[in-house]
Amino acid sequence: MELLETPEARFADVPDFPWTPRYVTVDPSGARVAYLDEGPRDAPVVLLMHGEPTWSFLYRKMIPGLLDAGLRVVAPDLIGFGRSSKPTKVSDHSYARHVAWIGRFLDETRLSDVTLFAQDWGSLIGLRLVGERPDLFARVAIGNGFLPKGDPPPRTKEGLRSLAAFLTWRTVALYTPVFVCSRVVAFGSATKLSDAERRAYDAPFPDRRYLAGPRAMPSLVPITPRDPARAANLAAWRTLETFDKPFVTLFSTGDPITGRP
Repeated sequence: MELLETPEARFADVPDFPWTPRYVTVDPSGARVAYLDEGPRDAPVVLLMHGEPTWSFLYRKMIPGLLDAGLRVVAPDLIGFGRSSKPTKVSDHSYARHVAWIGRFLDETRLSDVTLFAQDWGSLIGLRLVGERPDLFARVAIGNGFLPKGDPPPRTKEGLRSLAAFLTWRTVALYTPVFVCSRVVAFGSATKLSDAERRAYDAPFPDRRYLAGPRAMPSLVPITPRDPARAANLAAWRTLETFDKPFVTLFSTGDPITGRP
């Protein structure tokens, strides 16, 4: 697997993000997860997992409040995003690999009693790990995210509209000649991004060679019973159905895929 590393100079002007990244190797190829680890070492851990096509910069406004509350905040960048290693081929990415990479990250950082906050792809990966390692997690909060089983969407107007929106996004991500991550984030943002924030979302991707992760992820979402992730996700669901610790979900009605009118 060929890897690229985004030059650190690309992050020199990222606003409101003063924290120093750490790195841990999670794959025999040498792929590294970059992550923030701030706050007291013995404090309760909040694990922030971002989605597609963002990175831990997404949580720049949440992190200070969590630190002020005396919590330890850990925020990894998924492989292919942020400061983490960038596999150069779309085929280098799979759902199973992303779960394994973050699983190895949890092993290496030895986190425990974790409060998970995740959105988008952070939810797909995070919920799988909660299902596979429930004893590691103390509580869960999911924002506009889910753990798909590969079941067809409901044959309702709402379900078909959500599926059409998702399939359009998947096609655009894979095939558009120009993929600009900040435009995707701006489209889904309730507030207008500043020019500096747009540059921050684009910083991990100096050129198109770095974009395999953002292009790949929509196509990895299970949407049919034949999906290779179905069995593992069904197994995770069986555990989640008996998960008796605090669990909250948050959904925006403005989300074109997971929102509800």
